[in-house]
Amino acid sequence: MKLQIIGCYAATPRLETHPSSQVLETGGHLLLIDCGEGTQMELRRYRVKFSRIEHIFISHLHGDHFFGLPGLISTFQLLGREKPLNIYGPKGLKEAILTMLRAGETYTRYPLRFRELDAREPEQIMEDDKLVVSTLPLDHRVYANGFLFRRKPGLRKLRAGVAKSLGIDKAYYRKITQGADALAADGRLIPNRELTEPPAPAASYAYCSDTAYKPALAGWIQGVDTLYHESTFLETEAGLAAETGHSTARQAAQIAKEAGVSRLILGHYSTRYRDLESFRQEAMGVFPEVELAGDGKRFEWGPK
Repeated sequence: MKLQIIGCYAATPRLETHPSSQVLETGGHLLLIDCGEGTQMELRRYRVKFSRIEHIFISHLHGDHFFGLPGLISTFQLLGREKPLNIYGPKGLKEAILTMLRAGETYTRYPLRFRELDAREPEQIMEDDKLVVSTLPLDHRVYANGFLFRRKPGLRKLRAGVAKSLGIDKAYYRKITQGADALAADGRLIPNRELTEPPAPAASYAYCSDTAYKPALAGWIQGVDTLYHESTFLETEAGLAAETGHSTARQAAQIAKEAGVSRLILGHYSTRYRDLESFRQEAMGVFPEVELAGDGKRFEWGPK
């Protein structure tokens, strides 16, 4: 999986910082996660190919997470897009976007496919042969979801030497990597477990922004490779975090620890802070593997 941070700050845009948006590349997809104001300009800056974006995931209907979407949809139209655009987000998103487009007499030649969400428990919203995407209901001032992206396991690894020694025809190797048993030259049926090794662990990513501290999240994202969890405030502003439906860096780290994730990425910083290293240090007091998101920063993990 390859993650490109487009913007990772809270509501107020500045010249040098931008509101929430990310691009996740995995399983042949280029997925856009949230689309705050100015996202399309930053996508241009980082040379993200607009034509590859087929799925957009919107966490909630606060402007710093979706105000960039009408402009991006309009630009796709100007560029002559024809293939469908799939948009997943809270109930009300479709009405909001289509109202803005109609007001500007903007009509797309390409299909807009909305999947509006209102479930209060995790639900699967997308699946193909390589990827499964599920929601992570959050605790914010408005209905909000995070998203869990899980790659499906790849093919099993063939023990070629073993297969050859048993006289198994190479024509069956592909089916063996898919889990099939096979006949040896002497007629014996050889169990797949003797002919293959397990595939590499499937990569996973959990995106959680915006939310107050929610212990249930840890149970839904057990063992994920990388967790992005909002850390709008430091612990000195824990009261303000609770009041506004946000988390502190320490609380994000507590979720990471309880979920047993491999890595925590902090983001969605309030623009009141200038020293982001304070976020990392606070989180590391609870969980050791902490990195800071930054506009333009890239992360990569999992099998190539």
